[in-house]
Amino acid sequence: MQYRLFGQTGLRVSSLGFGCGAVGGLLVRGDYAEMVRTVARAVELGVNYFDTAAIYGNGRSEMNLGRVLAELRLDVLVGTKVMIREEELDDIAGAVIRSVERSLGRLGRERVDLLQLHNPLASAPQPGRSSLTADALAAVSEAFERLREQGKTRFWGINGIGETAALHAAVGASRAQTIQCCYNLINPSAGAALSPGFPFQDYDRLIDRAAGQGMGVIAIRVLAGGALSGSAERHANAAAAVDPIASGRDYAEDVAHARRFACLAAEGHAESLVEAAIRFAIGKPEISTVLVGISDGEQLEQAARFAGRGPLGAEAQARVSALWASASASSHPQERPRKRSGGRSGRGANPD
Repeated sequence: MQYRLFGQTGLRVSSLGFGCGAVGGLLVRGDYAEMVRTVARAVELGVNYFDTAAIYGNGRSEMNLGRVLAELRLDVLVGTKVMIREEELDDIAGAVIRSVERSLGRLGRERVDLLQLHNPLASAPQPGRSSLTADALAAVSEAFERLREQGKTRFWGINGIGETAALHAAVGASRAQTIQCCYNLINPSAGAALSPGFPFQDYDRLIDRAAGQGMGVIAIRVLAGGALSGSAERHANAAAAVDPIASGRDYAEDVAHARRFACLAAEGHAESLVEAAIRFAIGKPEISTVLVGISDGEQLEQAARFAGRGPLGAEAQARVSALWASASASSHPQERPRKRSGGRSGRGANPD
């Protein structure tokens, strides 16, 4: 396992992180004995960062992760998240504190290593959506700072999902130490320069901007919620349905886009499309850790094996760039304009 500096936190995180969310689903819907075996095996393989959130399974992920870590007596890095609801905007500080206290209770911990804002960011209020503006972010930041001073968290970060301009403004102005960014073969715009006409939201190299300012970067949706398996089938523990982030209009469309990259396996650049997707994300040096949502122990073994093979080779990278250029050339701006704002394709609900 490779370890990377987590921005300027002083922490070193495994290049592969364990996603405890509802998309993979093991820590939400899995068998408890399998949770224990898989988490223990992850640590044996060198994984030292586990990422959860209050909204994953309405707290079940936090509760199960806390129980497993206590049973195994493991010393690992744990991050969780706070989602501010629209009805809580009049008391953001109180909402943050209440959420964190509940999370710590479920996790059975006095503090976490990382608190993250789960909401997307926007330039203006969006009634009925979960996006936060700069003013709301400032209030969240103050609450996170107080919690850090109280020893409830070591570090805190923001969500790199939402309107591109708002995200770049937040990175430029925020005191956050980390950011989580959507980055995958279908939409790599947070970490790659793309040709005009690219059909999905342009994050305008947000990863590079954040890393350049010393922020630790967590890559999320590296498998596009499972679409980069190239299959529409879902594991029994996985979320039955997954809304895309900054890519297709629905999961089926993301699967169709993902299959364009199947040539990477057919041409021998990788064992499978999943391997290509994981190694693509691992290959971005500005990324501190790549989160993979885990459904079972077999998926963990596979992800660790693929991550251990390192970045894709130069020929594979060139093939990927050609596929992106082809997507830009074949898009129809009058039907699918290049999106520079908005997080999920036309929606603003749960960001993962």
